[in-house]
Amino acid sequence: MRSSSFKSSVSVTHISTATAILTIDDVNFLLDPAFGNHGDFQQRDGVLLTKTDDPALGLEDLPVIDAVLLSHEDHVDNLDTSGRTMLNGRHVFTTLDGAKNLAPRPGVRGLAPWESTTVTLNGKQFKITGTPTQHLPGGECTGFVLESPSFGVNEADGLPNVVYVSGDTVHIPQLANELPKRYHVVVALMNLGKAIAPLPTGPLQITMDGAQGAQLTRDIGAEKMVPLHFESWKHFTESVEDARAELAADANIKDKVVWVVPGVKTVIV
Repeated sequence: MRSSSFKSSVSVTHISTATAILTIDDVNFLLDPAFGNHGDFQQRDGVLLTKTDDPALGLEDLPVIDAVLLSHEDHVDNLDTSGRTMLNGRHVFTTLDGAKNLAPRPGVRGLAPWESTTVTLNGKQFKITGTPTQHLPGGECTGFVLESPSFGVNEADGLPNVVYVSGDTVHIPQLANELPKRYHVVVALMNLGKAIAPLPTGPLQITMDGAQGAQLTRDIGAEKMVPLHFESWKHFTESVEDARAELAADANIKDKVVWVVPGVKTVIV
């Protein structure tokens, strides 16, 4: 049930992969800034990843950015050289390891799972909480829950209304079980694509596919779900057509899914 106490507007502008602008009222959050054009990108661990498309917007097209939500800083499809310029002089929320690696930038704050901090951006107060993920073994990655006084409390369950950003993760019990106990999710942004990492032990799925995204949307009771991170890289193994089909096949959530057009600001609620 839509909470009438949620008094904010939420819009999403998808740029490329996980890179997007999440606009809440007059505050712009930039998610996982990566603005490089198509080509090969070498990661810190030596792995070469291939990007197949250019971003829908360039750095010069961005509005004023109030804060950056960075799921992890060690993968080039979430943060590349061009995107790193957006971290300087801004509030940045990321993992604990990421905060150390990005030092000495004073605006960077690392969050452990379920750890929270508060910040005032453009006159609006937010509580930002890190959420668990399961991504590449040995590395840190985080999702985010955003709260604000204007979001209110859901009348049906008495839980705080929130916006959830998954970061890079597969479906895990910690999210399915804990998020609906703690929060009423009004908008969920979920990273899909079924990214596969070629490990010595064999291929490992490290982001959700459409079926897992549908399952997590059901599990957490999200009112609206916005798919991200489903195109532009060769290590993504599920096409956008297959993801659309899987989400549309789930009668419980198909009307909750909002597909956004790259480069176009789309009102979600």
